[in-house]
Formats: sequence, C-alpha cells, structure tokens
Amino acid sequence: MLKSIDEVQNAMEEAKYICERSLATSIYLAQALGKPLLLEGEAGVGKTEVAKVIAEILQTKLIRLQCYDGLDSSHALYEWNYPKQILAIKIAQAQGEIGCAVKDDGIEKTIFSEKFLLTRPLLEAITSDSDVPVVLLIDEIDRSDEEFEAFLLEVLSDFQITIPEIGTIKAKVIPYVIVTSNGTRELHDALKRRCLYHWIDYPSFEKELSIMLKKVPEVQRSLAQQVCALMQKIRTMDLLKAPGIAETLDWAQALVALNKESLDEETIEQTLGCIMKYREDMDKFRQLFKATSETCGGCSPVNIG
Repeated sequence: MLKSIDEVQNAMEEAKYICERSLATSIYLAQALGKPLLLEGEAGVGKTEVAKVIAEILQTKLIRLQCYDGLDSSHALYEWNYPKQILAIKIAQAQGEIGCAVKDDGIEKTIFSEKFLLTRPLLEAITSDSDVPVVLLIDEIDRSDEEFEAFLLEVLSDFQITIPEIGTIKAKVIPYVIVTSNGTRELHDALKRRCLYHWIDYPSFEKELSIMLKKVPEVQRSLAQQVCALMQKIRTMDLLKAPGIAETLDWAQALVALNKESLDEETIEQTLGCIMKYREDMDKFRQLFKATSETCGGCSPVNIG
C-alpha cells in the first residue's frame, strides 16, 4: 500500500501519469479507507489510466469489467460451465454411479461446485487471495442500466457475492476498486455514497504539455506547445465530442511518425482524424479555421480562437 499522498503522487508521476494533489489524495484515501473510488469526467481525460497505473505501481493484477448497455449479473459475476457439467453427468451415468442422474444429490452437489464455475470479473476480484489486493476497474458504469448499478451495491458495500447453489463468498482480501463514468447519465445516490468521488477535468495547457513530453518524448517541445495550444482552443468550440488527452497523444504520435516539426494548415488537415471523430466537428473546425484565416490574413493555426 502507498503510505502517503506524496508517495502516491510521486509514484504516479514516475509511471508517467501527471497527478494533481487532489487526485493523489483521493487515491490515497480510497486505499486507506477501503472504499471504491468513483472517477467521473469526459471521455479521454485519463480515468481508466488511473486504474492501470495503480496496478502497475503496486505490481498487482488489473481486473477490468467493461460496462455496456444490457450487461447483466451473469456476465459480471459468474456462469456455470454447462458443457463440463453435462460431461460430468454422462461420466457418472456411464460408471453406473447414479440411476436418475439429475435427481441424485451427490452428482448435483458435484456439478454445482466451484470447480464448475466460470469466473467473471467481479467474482474473480472477490476470490483473489493475492497478498497484494488486485485492482478492480469497473469501467464506464454509466453505460450500464440502473438495474445493474443497483446490483453492484452488495458487491461494493460488503465485498461479497451470493451464489444460490454454493452460498455467500466473501473477499479474503478487499480489492482496490476504481469506478469510472463519462457522465452520460446521472448515477444513483446509493452508489455514490459507497464511493469516494473525484472529477477529472480536461487538462490545463501546462499539464497537457507535461503529459505529452512524458508520454511522447520524441516530440519536439516547440511542436508540443503548438499542439497543446490548439487543443486548448478546440475544446472551447461547440463540438459533438471535444478531444481528450488521449486524442492529444494520438495526434502527437502521428506528427512524430510523419516527421513534422511544426503545425501548418496542410498538416492539420491531413491529421484531423486523429483528434476529431465526427464529420460535423471536422466541418465546423474547417469553417472556423477558414473564417479566422480570412479575418486575420492567414493566421497561424494555433491562433484560432
């Protein structure tokens, strides 16, 4: 366990994650109090990366539950290995150990035992007996429905799972839990009460520049400054999807791959797909770029505003 806020912040930065004091405090308290940490913010601001970096720092396993519309408890918890169960019944029948296979208590207890379980992320995290707690990432919880969110309450409250055929399985070692949300819908208060909360915003120019220089060390500083300045201004536009830090890093890596040393109109046009994912946003950017260039007589791309 990381023993102080300073240790959290230093370890995160050594792992190339620029971590503000407030986020480091939330991470430390979540570990110290044994509570899940709910990270909310726009897509691409580094929420998922927090869980990955913590697992890397602690040298423990990262178990990820990717949420989606229609996700149910069986896909998150466990499923019975039906082919293996059927095979066990047939073997027992062939050996003459049972008459009415399905009704025999012995075989029923056998096929509904832990060795016939297919563990999914939540059960895998609960049953982990590693000396170092695993990191359980429940990613994009807002994409699941409210029924699944309610189901999570037992898991996050008591860190236990009830399997009717076996009983209640309680965690031997409580995992570190990171829950992320892009804010596409409001989460229930009952879930929020069980978590510590931290909002991750789009980075400032200085933070974004520091992140880029750490993550993409091949990029020239002058080009990195141009990219970050333009990204800051793009995020002020009324877009369907404002680009996050993930898109900034993709763009920087693309520019390095193209051996670019500075931004110009042609370069931006050729690589616009690295930072914008909707045609409407691309068209809006091109119109603004054209209007700005005409107004100021051919301004530098980073002067768009």
